[in-house]
Amino acid sequence: MSQLKTFFAGAATMAGGLIAVVLLTGARDPGKHAEFDEITVGRINIVEPDGTRRLVISNRAQFPGDFMQGKEGARPDRRAFAGMLFVNDEGTENGGLIQKGSISDDGKVSSGLSLTFDRFRQDQALQLLNNDSANHQQTGVKINDVPYFQKTSMADIQRFGEEARKLPAEQREAYWQKLSDEERLSVNRIWLGNTRDKGSALQLKDAQGRVRMMLLVSADGPPLIQMLDEHGKVSKTISPTSKD
Repeated sequence: MSQLKTFFAGAATMAGGLIAVVLLTGARDPGKHAEFDEITVGRINIVEPDGTRRLVISNRAQFPGDFMQGKEGARPDRRAFAGMLFVNDEGTENGGLIQKGSISDDGKVSSGLSLTFDRFRQDQALQLLNNDSANHQQTGVKINDVPYFQKTSMADIQRFGEEARKLPAEQREAYWQKLSDEERLSVNRIWLGNTRDKGSALQLKDAQGRVRMMLLVSADGPPLIQMLDEHGKVSKTISPTSKD
């Protein structure tokens, strides 16, 4: 009889504990429907039901490398940044937001922010950026031509750099020019932003990345339109005082 009483007492205690848990956490599954007013974390991985990463939000210490078809590659050049990475359906990085900002003991500023959107399995096609230092502050938008991934892969880009470094310095420019002529490299086509002399500029470039037209407004106000030939020489200028 005493054993039966002990059993019922234990069962009642367990039932009371379960009721308390339900009352504290709500009737919903706390693993799927947690609610917070505030959360402090070092890194958040947003994943699909099958575990595929879709978004990573991270501090600097835990910032990831890059992702290609579900595999993470080392990117030591990102160790100075915090931010987020966008990842597509197959687990490949397709853009992100990175940012940093610091000042050294000797007063030197190192600050920057970049929001990018990549072509599929490739590099950035669109970039919004801001860089800041004691010498210059640059803010702009870049639109790039990026080769199709089956023509130039991210592995190819890494290989190009390795091969270029093995060449004598006087041969490297020709090496890169050959790849550019074969349309194997990304090319900046449009730049919109400020200039070093505190003006503003819109640069329109050809498929080789050569500036062919510029819309300029200097720091003191006068606007200018310049047309350039393939060698970078100004062939025509239109200003408020132009007659044609």
